[in-house]
Amino acid sequence: MTADAAQRPPLRLEDARLLDGYGRFTDDIRPEGVLEAHVLRSPHGHARIRAIDLHAARGHPGVVAVWSFDDLAAIERTMPMIIPDPRIRHAKTQPVLAATEVLYVGQPVAFIVASSRYVAEDAAELIDIDYEELSAISVLRDAAGPQAIPVHQDVADNIAGTFEAAFGDVERDIWTAPHVLSERFEISRGHAQSLEPRAVVARYDADAGQLNVWDTTQAPIPLRANLARMLRLDESMLRVIAPDIGGGFGPKMALYSEEILVPYAALTLRRPVKWAEDRLESFVATASEREQIHDAVVAFDAEGHILAFRDHFLYETGAFIPYGLNTPFVTSMHLFGLYRIPSFAVRFEAIFTNRMFCCPFRGAGRPYAAFVIERMIDRIASALRLDPAEVRRRNLIEPAEMPYRYPVNYWDGGPVEFDSGDYPRMLRDALALVGYDRVRAEQPKCWRDGRYRGVAVAVYCEMTGIGPYEGARVHVRPDGRVVVASGVGSQGQGTQTTLAQVVAAELGVAPEQVNVTVGDTAHFDWGIGTFASRSVVTAGNAARSAARRVAEQAKRWASDLLEVSVEDLELAEGMVRVKGVGGHGIPLGDVAAAANPARGRIGHAPEQFRPGLQADGFFNPQQGTMGAGVHACIVEVDPHTGTLQVLRYIVVHDCGCVVHPQIVEGQIHGGVALGIGGSFYERLVYDDSAQLLTGSYMDYLIPTAAEIPHMEVVHLESPSPHNPLGVKGVGEAGTIPVAALLAAAIEDALQPLGVRLMTMPIAGPDAIRAAVRDAAVA
Repeated sequence: MTADAAQRPPLRLEDARLLDGYGRFTDDIRPEGVLEAHVLRSPHGHARIRAIDLHAARGHPGVVAVWSFDDLAAIERTMPMIIPDPRIRHAKTQPVLAATEVLYVGQPVAFIVASSRYVAEDAAELIDIDYEELSAISVLRDAAGPQAIPVHQDVADNIAGTFEAAFGDVERDIWTAPHVLSERFEISRGHAQSLEPRAVVARYDADAGQLNVWDTTQAPIPLRANLARMLRLDESMLRVIAPDIGGGFGPKMALYSEEILVPYAALTLRRPVKWAEDRLESFVATASEREQIHDAVVAFDAEGHILAFRDHFLYETGAFIPYGLNTPFVTSMHLFGLYRIPSFAVRFEAIFTNRMFCCPFRGAGRPYAAFVIERMIDRIASALRLDPAEVRRRNLIEPAEMPYRYPVNYWDGGPVEFDSGDYPRMLRDALALVGYDRVRAEQPKCWRDGRYRGVAVAVYCEMTGIGPYEGARVHVRPDGRVVVASGVGSQGQGTQTTLAQVVAAELGVAPEQVNVTVGDTAHFDWGIGTFASRSVVTAGNAARSAARRVAEQAKRWASDLLEVSVEDLELAEGMVRVKGVGGHGIPLGDVAAAANPARGRIGHAPEQFRPGLQADGFFNPQQGTMGAGVHACIVEVDPHTGTLQVLRYIVVHDCGCVVHPQIVEGQIHGGVALGIGGSFYERLVYDDSAQLLTGSYMDYLIPTAAEIPHMEVVHLESPSPHNPLGVKGVGEAGTIPVAALLAAAIEDALQPLGVRLMTMPIAGPDAIRAAVRDAAVA
């Protein structure tokens, strides 16, 4: 990308349409004659289905179809494994509809299609199911215990899969170290609160022989492949469209029963069918994430240098494991933080419980790794009576050590490598901006005055931009407009703007001249999806590659038209023009028109000929890029009420070359807001029978604008050597260190009271008051 384009980023191209009310979300899709669907879900955490009677529901006025498991013999009835892994011992994925047993509250049991959702819901109440309620298990620690109740009868120990990795002699280094600390960290379940819940609409076009599916998915191309497999159709019959999506955050990468049932109903009934999730369904039937229990040990010397680190943790996968071991594996490979750790060992077990299955959620395991390693750094500082920021500085990887590679591989097969950056500088900048030394100096007086003010800093790493690949197509039309299509989806990240900016820079046009379509398999049908902070790295570099091919095509055609050599031409200001000769050139649209001649011979050699200005580009990263950053904040805590006020919040981050600063800052702001929710407020709570107790906003707390502080964001750019644009992902960066940072800052504020916080989320003001009481008793 040219420096000029980077200096003048366009306004977000998506915003005007959305702000003017012209967004088109899945729930806005209402084909003529559409039927509406409802899912009857299990009310039990664990039960055997003795019998199911659909007769009364099928006879209810307005009902078109009612299906249970036995009615789905025409399709594959067991959901696929999204990410297979040889380390999975028991690859349990759920049936599309429960067959003989239900394993969590909310599991789909029957599917009703009717003239309206209201009719479908009324009919669901007429379905008679004879359940034999069984013992359920909803506590991760209990599920992993020797006397655990089996979730699946053929998995006695509830272990779905395991993983371990190590280098160095950890046991020796721990045994011989001057200092050793061990801690247990408990991380509770949370839930992604997308503004738009899940929805699916399907319509079968008999004339075209095509099944069109609109879906709130983050991965339209993989969804099409799974639909074809499940419905036993050729992929050419399917078109999947991910329209405007009101937030994804990871759970919309997963594959759900409704995404199979709605298209199946449309195909079978030859009528459009629609299903939209309500908020209660979202709590019980959309995948969540987070439950982990870590037992960590760190060995260190008298100066606070880490000598060895060992972690054994449990990860709750829920009743099924469709997403494999992705999340706990990512946690394992981010336990390094930004630090040199000479000796390392990690092991985890993924454990079945009677709760909704888990999948990656913004941060995808990284926030929990940051919580563990950053809290351990704070423990080292406390043990040695050193400043926590100084302990971090002493352990940070230095710029001269780049690229710094650990002898383990990431889940895409590439190495865990810190490719570029200046981590000590990021720390220095964050400390200076937050006024760290000043707050430290003022704390004694604040405490004497009864004000509990604290300051803290936390660092994070984020492996981003992983493969396998993404692609893009670039096409110049005769009117001069540039059309770009890619398989990635967009859930508000500004993908259209970013891709337009990359392509515009290569073709010498304004970004406003570029129309970008994403998430529609009819426009581009190669790719993986939007997740893991990878869209700009993969799709951005693919779009750059395609645009460069188009630029070369334009030069070859213009060379004939202008009778100059290709080497003497450039693309700028919407023209293909002769270098150094102002105004001597041809508009890019005219070149596109000339590239489709209707008469006469063509000057190109046969092997160089290609009509039009169009090209596909693909980018297959050989390894990920390492985003990084430092967050710092000042807080004030009222120990009597447990109220937390964030007085200042600083983010110094490195996502490689910044394509569009406003979009990057938006990602950071949203990430921090979500991180604050997951650090202090949001927690899913279940009772002993695996019933959800926090299934509404009366009980599940989310932060509002009043709780989110103003954020100061600083961009530090260290281009990644692993892709032509030099970019790194930033989608999850804002979230990753927040829990560790807030826990440290609250502890720092309450130093005189001796409070310790080892759980995530902290669980709100009540938890602060409880921690103060516990510290007083201790």
